[in-house]
Amino acid sequence: MEWLPEFKWGWLNGWILLALLVVTDGILFLAFRKETVERLFDRSGWTRWQVIITVVGKLLALVTIVLIVFSPLKLGNPVFIVGVVLVGLGLMGLVKALIDFRSVPPDQPVTHGIYRFSRHPQNIASSTVILGSTIAIGSWLALILFILARIFLHANLLAEEEICLKEYGEAYLRYMERTPRYLFFF
Repeated sequence: MEWLPEFKWGWLNGWILLALLVVTDGILFLAFRKETVERLFDRSGWTRWQVIITVVGKLLALVTIVLIVFSPLKLGNPVFIVGVVLVGLGLMGLVKALIDFRSVPPDQPVTHGIYRFSRHPQNIASSTVILGSTIAIGSWLALILFILARIFLHANLLAEEEICLKEYGEAYLRYMERTPRYLFFF
């Protein structure tokens, strides 16, 4: 790992790993009903503060993504292998989470499948792909920016939970009591 990787455009840059995330999301979203996709991206009911904190997190994530896109992969280096494994695990988790989400009617909270282990498996899976990409390019700066982005984007998860509590009431509260926000903690 190095602080700041070589910054250049190339075919063997981190963009390849991020493209896998975009293609996976795109294919799954095309297979979903319009209402399901709208439900995934509904931000109505958020407070101004939640929006501001989330925007800061997304800006940090954007800088991280730019670093990944313009940084060569550390082919032949152990960090590349670790990164690719994380990307693969993240993509598998994302597919499972989106399929589980799709199978539940809009008037019910999603609590089955991979949602039994985390209230936010889509977020965890996408974050795992980006984390793996930062490791695969071997950049401490990208890794630190990713961590800062995730700290700020935590507000996004809290806002989603508030909305779900209002929408689903007692059923979502019971779900929150038995299922961690992240995988095995919180």
